Amino acid sequence: MGALMSGCLYRPDYNGIVPLKALEGQAKSHLKKSMSKVAGLLLAGGQARRMGGADKGLLTLGGRPLAAWGLTRLQNQVGEVLISANRNHTDYEKLGVRVIRDSVSGYAGPLAGLFAGLQEASSDWLLSAPCDSPLLASDYAERMQEAANSGQWDAVVAHDGRRLQPVFLLVSRRLQQSLGDFLAKGGRKIDLWLEEVSHQRVDFSDHPDMFLNVNTPEELEEMEERVMGDSR
Repeated sequence: MGALMSGCLYRPDYNGIVPLKALEGQAKSHLKKSMSKVAGLLLAGGQARRMGGADKGLLTLGGRPLAAWGLTRLQNQVGEVLISANRNHTDYEKLGVRVIRDSVSGYAGPLAGLFAGLQEASSDWLLSAPCDSPLLASDYAERMQEAANSGQWDAVVAHDGRRLQPVFLLVSRRLQQSLGDFLAKGGRKIDLWLEEVSHQRVDFSDHPDMFLNVNTPEELEEMEERVMGDSR
């Protein structure tokens, strides 16, 4: 596989790098219209074992729920936004968006939340982000959609320059059946499911902060210092 470069798209079926500027013609002309066809999905359905079982999305960061940070950034980039949560629905509904729960039982992981989102969203595409990553890039949706428009891809996944970040994912509604079948067979890992579908990788190595997340009380304190420092 070729190396990833900032400002470029990596194509698995192409032995090289495709610069984003090469895509600006057709992709840019349809981008604004196509973004209305994208729904956002904030993944908040986990058990947060390393946080002592607390519902991470409802923990306080900078005076508001942790989930509200990513939600605000998603709302600025897509059409409708859903929250995938398996508990505390009333509290999440106070954030002002529709809350859905997994249709697969037993806390089956982010793929189950993604599947529920594909079942419930009215848009052609679904863009996911975890509830505990509050520093989502302002051009996240735009760059993911540009990649989707660059070829016949059914999924687009973010890459931080070193590894995939599979919960940062743009998925076509066409994959609902594929994902349902994968989950029914006991599949739970996003990267294994992606191996079964046509997908593109997008380099976000110029936005490393967007992949910072909160898994422990110590990391929550560190993030608090960061966001409050940025707001001064």
